[in-house]
Amino acid sequence: MLALIDHRSLARRPSIARFAIALLALSLHATSLAAADVPPSRIVSIGGSITEIVYALGQEKRLVAVDTTSTYPAEAAELPNVGYMRALSAEGVLSLKPDLVIAVEGAGPPQAIDVLKSSSIPFLEVPDQHSAAGVAAKIRIVGKALGVEARAEDLAAQVALGIAQASTPGAGQTDRPKVAFLLSVTDGRLLVSGAGTAADSAIRLAGGKNAFPSFENYKPVSGEALVAANPDAIVVMRRKEHDPTQAVRAIPGIHLTSAIRSDRLIAMDGLYLLGFGPRTPGALRELAEKLRASDD
Repeated sequence: MLALIDHRSLARRPSIARFAIALLALSLHATSLAAADVPPSRIVSIGGSITEIVYALGQEKRLVAVDTTSTYPAEAAELPNVGYMRALSAEGVLSLKPDLVIAVEGAGPPQAIDVLKSSSIPFLEVPDQHSAAGVAAKIRIVGKALGVEARAEDLAAQVALGIAQASTPGAGQTDRPKVAFLLSVTDGRLLVSGAGTAADSAIRLAGGKNAFPSFENYKPVSGEALVAANPDAIVVMRRKEHDPTQAVRAIPGIHLTSAIRSDRLIAMDGLYLLGFGPRTPGALRELAEKLRASDD
């Protein structure tokens, strides 16, 4: 299989490279399982969207642990937890004696991932592309690893169609609302999403445009900069421990923005909106409806 991959072409197209590498890893993983003739039954799922996919495929009984981002469905919280996906302990994961570890792209730290990859336990890293095709590929990769390809294909097609349909209302709009997504609002310190983020993709798919298009990834900005950007809508992550909308409303001058004047301060669950998994069609429809809400 290695001989069939054009590495020069992959280098020019990193997203394709990630999918090719994942498929190669999956092929090697499937080969090892076939040799043992035993399907994985003790799975550690790292990444909220991965856990959602496992549940959506009806394979949750195989899970022995999840990470802290796996907040849906509620039953996932009852499983042993290996910690935050970017601050994993390889020893903690391996102590659960899994026969498969599935992690979404971006899990870390790198040292822990290296230990997991070099262990005797099969490790599958799943690309995290923020698009209909990316979500479908994620579902297919997980489904193949679990041996439920047909079920995964049905789910992938259903979710991809749902994302396409949810994105249709915003297609071709020239007056897309300008949206600021605030990842965090702490003591007046703001972290906003720029290009290349899950939030940026969600905004565009829901028919909006990023209020900070020149930024890459997530960047800190001042309250003054947010007010100067004058977004038509502000989106924050809804949290159990506190209400971020109150912190936004406390920003000096924020009442002058179109977002506040038109009552488009939107709070949504982070995994629901940014996870890019089975629930993404619903999240995009909800965001699109709120962005198009009348300011009468």
